[in-house]
Amino acid sequence: MQALYLGMALFLLLTLIAGLWRVLCGPTPADRMLAAQLFGTTAVACVLLLAQAFDYPSLRDVALVFALLAAVTAVAFVRRAWVGG
Repeated sequence: MQALYLGMALFLLLTLIAGLWRVLCGPTPADRMLAAQLFGTTAVACVLLLAQAFDYPSLRDVALVFALLAAVTAVAFVRRAWVGG
């Protein structure tokens, strides 16, 4: 079962290549921000998979902090990018 978790974590890390391409070549700042959100979501998923694979419950706390930081980042971007209203 540990190999399955590690394989899924590796697959998620490979999906970040597509996200990195979007960050570098994104036509708008919103596209770049969505790719950065992809990084946050993927990081949370990878850390949770590694916590399960290696039986480290403290990594679940790290994943929670990553999720909170990703949410705060998205709110900060929207508040800064909002033009009028």
